[in-house]
Amino acid sequence: MLAVTPDPNTNIIIIRKNNEPDCTVCMDTGPKQKCNLEFLRITDPRNTSVEFSCPQPQDIYDVEINREIDCTETSCSGNIVQTESSLFPDFNRTFTWDFKVVSTRAFQLDFPETGMKQISNEDACPDDHTYTVVTYLRSGPATIGTFCKGGPVTTILARYKGRVSLKVPADAKLNPVDFKVTVGPETNSKFILVAIVKVNLPRGVSNTDFITANYPNEFPDNQKTQWDFTVPGMHNYTVQFGDHTTPECLSGDVQVEYNKGGKKVTKLSLTDPQPQHQQGNFNMVLKNCETNRTLQGLSLKYRVSVMRSGHPVLCTVDLTKHQGVSLQVEKLTSDPNCELSINSKVEEKLNVAAGTKADLSFLDCPSQDVRLTASQVIACQNVASCSASVLTVPKLDSCLPMPLHSFSWHLNIPRDGTVDLVSPTGTLQQSVPGHRCNQPVLLHVAEEDGFSVGDFCFNGTIQKLQVHANVSITATAHNFSKTTGPLLNANFSQEIPETIIYRVSPGMLSPTVLATPNWPEGMKPSSTVSWIVNVPSQYQALVQFANVSQPKCLERHTAMIVKKLGYEEELMSRREDEEPEKQLLIPQSFYLNMSNCIPESGNFGAFVCTSIKLFFNWCHSLTRSYCSYSAYIFSNRKKRDDKKNKASSIYIGGESIFRPGDKHFTKSRPDNNSHVYASIDEMMVYGHLLNNSSYADSMQDHFTGIQVDSYNTFTGPTNGEMPVIKEPDHEPEMDQYKTFLAPSETFIPSRPRTPIDRQDSLGFQDRRMVDNELYTFKSTGEINTIRLSGADMEPQPPITEESL
Repeated sequence: MLAVTPDPNTNIIIIRKNNEPDCTVCMDTGPKQKCNLEFLRITDPRNTSVEFSCPQPQDIYDVEINREIDCTETSCSGNIVQTESSLFPDFNRTFTWDFKVVSTRAFQLDFPETGMKQISNEDACPDDHTYTVVTYLRSGPATIGTFCKGGPVTTILARYKGRVSLKVPADAKLNPVDFKVTVGPETNSKFILVAIVKVNLPRGVSNTDFITANYPNEFPDNQKTQWDFTVPGMHNYTVQFGDHTTPECLSGDVQVEYNKGGKKVTKLSLTDPQPQHQQGNFNMVLKNCETNRTLQGLSLKYRVSVMRSGHPVLCTVDLTKHQGVSLQVEKLTSDPNCELSINSKVEEKLNVAAGTKADLSFLDCPSQDVRLTASQVIACQNVASCSASVLTVPKLDSCLPMPLHSFSWHLNIPRDGTVDLVSPTGTLQQSVPGHRCNQPVLLHVAEEDGFSVGDFCFNGTIQKLQVHANVSITATAHNFSKTTGPLLNANFSQEIPETIIYRVSPGMLSPTVLATPNWPEGMKPSSTVSWIVNVPSQYQALVQFANVSQPKCLERHTAMIVKKLGYEEELMSRREDEEPEKQLLIPQSFYLNMSNCIPESGNFGAFVCTSIKLFFNWCHSLTRSYCSYSAYIFSNRKKRDDKKNKASSIYIGGESIFRPGDKHFTKSRPDNNSHVYASIDEMMVYGHLLNNSSYADSMQDHFTGIQVDSYNTFTGPTNGEMPVIKEPDHEPEMDQYKTFLAPSETFIPSRPRTPIDRQDSLGFQDRRMVDNELYTFKSTGEINTIRLSGADMEPQPPITEESL
């Protein structure tokens, strides 16, 4: 005895399948009990008792569980499939769903993505779940097909009324396909359409079989069925007719029609050659005639074969000739047509290990849809024994069908080591937002954990970059085939206390942009970066902090410190809770350090702009000797009788002071205005004095103009006293510089000292200067006269307002 509770709109039908042994099935108990030997139907959705009179009723009876689905013109109600059922688990069960729609419409069955596979009616499915789809025609029921889980059939449309059945054997756990039922389109046709079967053919090589309704029995007269095939891109399909029978037609003909995307319909007979090696989606319609029913009818079994249309590009990659070099190929899109394989195995990403060979295949993969990258590992176990490495992109196998996108070098160093990166062309330039490099090759430097040091190109102001960590350098280029020679030189040196150190020589023509690592994001916690900036002699640097972001520190503080090289005095020292200077004017080479705290929130970073300008200190420019001359600067050329012009002078520190009224300068050429100036270019006036000075090397290109006027040698003081000559202070030597974080000495070469000859002695006299007694300017080269005008100047009266 079993207790059964049917679901609403569900019929339970118990059907006898064997005559032996004798057995009776009864429903309910007492006076209302109903018994039957052959058949019993339970329709009431209540708790009902079922009793069998034999001990093994599952061997005698099968159970059908039927649901009726009534659809309106637009939808079908209720959950169609019950994924779990506890009814009669020990019996062979058949679950059936009956659908009914408006007579002018079709019902549509949509299967999940795994789809369904059509099989012959007598075959069974591997999981013992076998589906059958039946449509009811006026001439009687027609079996559209029998199906199993997993196949190319995704949708079936049938007219008016139909049934889906699922057979599950005894003791098998119910696991049905959760198909959906909807109301399909109207069916207006001269011929009655038995069904439309939609098929998504698989990628790659495949053979899929299809059969007509009622196969191997006759297809209904004056009926047609349609298959809509979706063919993968870059695939060819071929249709081959196998077993088939041709009826004797009383009217009309049996035809097979092919339609491709609205183009002209191709009509063929069952014996004509069918389409071969064609591409694109297509519809196939089989149409029957009115047949002589006394003879064999129409039946057809056919196969659709699919294969790749392209030819694979084969390439054997040999990395045994490149030490430490590996190769990677990956797809950039999800296009299923692109197929990559390595050693005959299809993969989404290909990896060829260093020191190996591999056979690669690329099928239907446009070069823009795949990316080729390569990398090289360079390891240094001991800094003292490691030699410098030249980072050059090796030439890969020419059979690779796509260009190289990027090449990476992974530099591994010991804990007490540092990587020194230097450009073979001389210098590097940092590439930051707003100041991006526009060059064929770009270098991205990152630490081992992926933290970005920065992007760089060539011909900039960075002489050397030192990183105290394992680093990776990734080069990207528009076309690596046009890139020749090394891109970087990598040396290995001893440990530095900072994380990163830059050696910078700013240019004269444009500002130098410096940014903290990982800009515009923040620096790594507890990391330190330093810039050692070399400022040419007689120049000064204008440092502007254009953009500074400060965090809220959890531990310690951030620090921004600027020092002149060789001096302990700090020109600027700020932490996160102090406002930094907007700009600094620094008269010589300097050191800039930035250290991060352990942030609680926010990021620490800075964007710095450095400009180099001429240091307009004429005493300093002229070797900072005792200055015993004065200069006149006249502006706004006026008439000689302009009474508003006043006498002026420039005071220059020393023991001798000259004024316009001292009568040391007398005016000549009273009738000639050639000596009256709107302005005086001091460089043109005094530039020749620097020809043999230490400053000349850096300024020689500025003072090559023609000397127009000259100034005869001044006779000097008449009191007979020798002017006191003050020796210039030595500039701080580079080898004396010790930063508070002690950056690597490799960044700080000692500054060469100028040897002291006897010319520097106070007792030394140059015969050329004895007569004029002017011992102001000292030089190790030839001493030039001071030339201010083109004519010899005679003694002249004092300069007064009237004379001007």
